Amino acid sequence: MIARLGSASLAAVVVLSGSGAARAVSVQPVPEIMAALGDSISTGFNACGLYVSCPSRSWSSGDNREVSSHYLRLSRLSGTLHNLNFAVPGSTSADLLGQVKKAVEAKADYVTILIGAQDACVRTEQAMTPVSTYRARLDRALQELRSGMPGARVFFASIPDLRRLWRAGKDNPLARSFWTLGRICQTMLAKPRSAKRADKQRRSRVRERVMAYNREAARACAAYGPSCRTDGGAVFSFPFTLDHVSKWDYFHPSTAGQRVLAEQTYAHGFDWLDPR
Repeated sequence: MIARLGSASLAAVVVLSGSGAARAVSVQPVPEIMAALGDSISTGFNACGLYVSCPSRSWSSGDNREVSSHYLRLSRLSGTLHNLNFAVPGSTSADLLGQVKKAVEAKADYVTILIGAQDACVRTEQAMTPVSTYRARLDRALQELRSGMPGARVFFASIPDLRRLWRAGKDNPLARSFWTLGRICQTMLAKPRSAKRADKQRRSRVRERVMAYNREAARACAAYGPSCRTDGGAVFSFPFTLDHVSKWDYFHPSTAGQRVLAEQTYAHGFDWLDPR
């Protein structure tokens, strides 16, 4: 049995469990405008063609039925939701503030953020964004969002495990060729077949940096307050395979990969109030 009590901004739901004990669950009203922020993953890059963004297949704001994005799932609850995508391929945490400003200008009351892969995927380890800098950039962006849209809900998706990608593709000749010729994420994917200690340690350090970014994103989200959620590391921990990555570069999520991102993130997000 569920009793709904609420206002326009927040509903309190009392759920009676099988034992008869009541527990309060925070339920959010469906947003009116949502915006995807981040890098090429959130633009659906290479999910529908050769080196192009495919926003319709974005895990966050896309309208492709195969993906079943946050936007489509929320649209089933409200037919008036508008979807925007301010993510840009190649973006790092340094670009997040500018994207947030666009979301504020558009009056987005729900934003999804997936940012940080490009902070780690650079030419050298020395060029990776320091963890403290990454965190400071997130805090600044969230401050801007809170100032411009105080009621906005925020969802952080964790950065995928880049070492898992290396393990999935290191024995595939096509994957290795794309990684090498395209110089894709060289901090992790350079010399993909090397078993030398230095290369093993390099991959471990890059993975640790991504894990540190994810920890700081979770802490920044917690500091933002109850209007922020994370996926609890679900994307990072998901055992994806080459079936989930684009065959155009063996790096970005394919349509199947975008669908997994949508499933894993939505399941860890807000409890939305069905207005019907």
